Amino acid sequence: MSSRRGGGPAPKAGFGLVAAMIAMVAVPAALTLHTVQISSVVDVSRKNPSPLGYTVSLLLFAVPIVGIGFWFVPQEGVRISKKAFWWTIGLLFPIGAALDFFFAHIFLTFPNPEATVGWRAPALDGGVPVEEYLFYFLGFVAVLLMYIWLDGYWLHAYAVEEEAPERVEFERLLGFHPWSAVLGVALIVAAIVYKRFFSAEPEGFPGYWTFLVTGALAPSVALYPSAREVVNWRAFSLTFFVILLTSLVWEATLAVPYGWWGYQGRQMMGLRVTAWAGLPIEAVVLWMAVTFTTVLVYETVKRWKASGRPMRRALLG
Repeated sequence: MSSRRGGGPAPKAGFGLVAAMIAMVAVPAALTLHTVQISSVVDVSRKNPSPLGYTVSLLLFAVPIVGIGFWFVPQEGVRISKKAFWWTIGLLFPIGAALDFFFAHIFLTFPNPEATVGWRAPALDGGVPVEEYLFYFLGFVAVLLMYIWLDGYWLHAYAVEEEAPERVEFERLLGFHPWSAVLGVALIVAAIVYKRFFSAEPEGFPGYWTFLVTGALAPSVALYPSAREVVNWRAFSLTFFVILLTSLVWEATLAVPYGWWGYQGRQMMGLRVTAWAGLPIEAVVLWMAVTFTTVLVYETVKRWKASGRPMRRALLG
């Protein structure tokens, strides 16, 4: 008997249903946005149009963290595997930190320093605003806490229980998912072809897109076969949509128009959303990739911890 309550979808079908839900929103939205030929313009006649805007905007992640972590979760008695939680953050935050430290000077720009507190954090070629590191740390924590709360309370009927056979019985956690590898290669090749032959910015290489695809699908190649058995796909889908909506509001209406950060065209694919101040498609994909990878890593680590096996044995069998 399955330990997934509420008659949830089979694990193999779960991601397909989420993809269909995304498509129902993304396809008409993309077609509508494509009709816009002229971007709206922000009046930047004032020297400092958004004082400390980037700094204050971190509350978009910080407030949900406080609300979920210190109110919703304790009030509803949701159990959090603290070891799995911090293992996940410890594994994923360095990816965001590496993006800032090694690649921010290649991929990003920060044209409005007045939108920050002015403290520079270490990074190659002169550093980055300290808000950048907080952005990724708070982002990973917010994504994970939201998924845990939805899985443990709001959509708990579709969760796999802690002691369920699906969670604790496995040969090994590391595997190989060929379709993730094929998809990753196809997405990178498609980006190169698009930039070279169809983009208005053909010079350079789609490095940011390559980084995002690799960061999302490399873990999927190794972890998806074992994680899909225990992911609460309903909780994942709602987390996905909330984080995506937050990120789009953040990027399209605030960050890019007001210069909190920007993107270097040579390292972008060249596919931009004109209606959103020329926002590159990479910015839309970023938190989609973060949400997917965070949930995969968390559920894999949680299976390892629930099994009680040493790490090596759990991962490799």
